Amino acid sequence: MNILGDTYFMKEAFKEAQKAKEEGEVPVGAVIVSNNIIIARAHNQVETLNDPTAHAEMLAITSAANYLGSKYLENCTIYVTLEPCMMCASALNWAKIDKIVYAAEDEKNGFMKYGKSVLHPKTKLEFGIMGKESATMLKNFFKEKR
Repeated sequence: MNILGDTYFMKEAFKEAQKAKEEGEVPVGAVIVSNNIIIARAHNQVETLNDPTAHAEMLAITSAANYLGSKYLENCTIYVTLEPCMMCASALNWAKIDKIVYAAEDEKNGFMKYGKSVLHPKTKLEFGIMGKESATMLKNFFKEKR
């Protein structure tokens, strides 16, 4: 259980999404928490790094694994402003993350259209915290791009 709470950590992920937006990236942010401490922060850097795998979740996984000195993120929670795609959900599966909390649903590219079975069987899932704010940021970003 988080002393600071899911909303606090989602707000931190939202700050990362705002950084992505300022950099012209799709505004998605993520933080990974262990023992009530943020051990990794990341935002989309696909354009910046010219790397299609540089999603917020992927970068956060790498950072957290380096911090912990382990490929497994057991007893960790990721907070992400958008439902992870299949690539990110698969990486979270391999990392054996304990819990995923996402804000906005991604009906087009989100992993849930394939079902929760893509995650590690022990991974807990929550969604909706700051969902409206995250969805609005994404919609506005794409409106401005068009």
